[in-house]
Amino acid sequence: MIDINSASADEIDAVPQLKGHGFEIVRYREERGRFEALRQLEEVPGMAGKTAGLEDDIRFG
Repeated sequence: MIDINSASADEIDAVPQLKGHGFEIVRYREERGRFEALRQLEEVPGMAGKTAGLEDDIRFG
């Protein structure tokens, strides 16, 4: 399990469902602030419809 608010792009890419999205997730986080809920990941470019089942892989520390 990774903390989506402190993980590096490489750490995020290590989660199979997030592979290839680490850079965009980190960029979004730096521009708009911390993620508070899984639904916010849907706003990251390329992530729409890809968050189902991530509850066991990420946390929002």
